[in-house]
Amino acid sequence: MWKCWWKMTKSSPSAAKNRIVIGKVGAPHGIHGELRVAPLTDFPNRFDDLKQVYVGDQLLDIDSMKYHKQFVILRFKQYPVREEAMRLTGQMVSLDRSQAAPLAEGEYYAFDIVGLSVYDMDDRLLGKVTNILKTGSNDVYVVKSAEGTELLVPALKKVVKEIQLAEGRMVVDLLEEE
Repeated sequence: MWKCWWKMTKSSPSAAKNRIVIGKVGAPHGIHGELRVAPLTDFPNRFDDLKQVYVGDQLLDIDSMKYHKQFVILRFKQYPVREEAMRLTGQMVSLDRSQAAPLAEGEYYAFDIVGLSVYDMDDRLLGKVTNILKTGSNDVYVVKSAEGTELLVPALKKVVKEIQLAEGRMVVDLLEEE
């Protein structure tokens, strides 16, 4: 089974394709410019050692970080006052893609899978992956053809034969078992 990591990847990469979204800024916390950030990552401890993050399109320096309930509380050097920090509410927190947590072989981030061109074993283009459905047993890739029809491809090694991220392609074998 191919594995995709979810929370981090439910959101697509930020507007800059070389970034990945790891959180969303919520309401202020206290009066000293701290903000609640809802983590959107399967690796919430990634906040532990961060010195800088993008909030929207701004690269900001982290002044302090702590965990509180389900939130990460961040304070940014550039926004030391509550009223100023409130302007960041609703914006996405992202990192350079190079800072993505490493995955084991055969594991991919969903944002790497969405957008891949999907080909059958005879090298015919079936469409592009537009979404990934999380099911109880395995993920399912939603592939949309140029004509607009959708094909559901189970994310199983017996079906997905190759994932070539650098080439932007996936090869699948959709032959039914006899």
